[in-house]
Amino acid sequence: MVRPRGKPSLGRQRIEIRRIEDGERRQVTFSKRRTGLFKKASELSTLCGASVAVVAFSKAGNVFGFGEPSVDAVLRHYVPLPGDGAGAVPAPAHVEDSDAPGPEELDALRRAAEQTKAQVAAEQERMRDVADKITQAMADRQFWWEADVEALGEAELPEFARSLERLRDSLLDLTSNH
Repeated sequence: MVRPRGKPSLGRQRIEIRRIEDGERRQVTFSKRRTGLFKKASELSTLCGASVAVVAFSKAGNVFGFGEPSVDAVLRHYVPLPGDGAGAVPAPAHVEDSDAPGPEELDALRRAAEQTKAQVAAEQERMRDVADKITQAMADRQFWWEADVEALGEAELPEFARSLERLRDSLLDLTSNH
């Protein structure tokens, strides 16, 4: 593709590294660079089998983290929390850590994490479908618990029953406190 004559795009130009004064631009830059940093950390872990933890704190006080296998696992390996066991001492950078997971174990952990993410996404989708079915079963009724249970399928009935039980328990708690 031929670029029209004129100013080049700012996308790939080298910029001077200094504080960005405009708060909105600084926030956009933080978000984009944080994503890039996490991507590089993921690539490092994938390519080299390294355990990686990156934590970024925004100016607003939000905390963002990335870790392979997880930020918590990497941090606990080198600095255990009180009660986690006898304190671990970080191994020198040049010494191979025999307790560190190997490439096969890291790959297995990554596959398990991906499967878990897929299962969570599928369950969230299923719950949205259940909510939609319950909404349809309500028709013109005012309250969700008045839904037509005959219109619900096998997948929706157990969730509807659990919701009714939670409602009953909440009502019992309210009445016993007064």
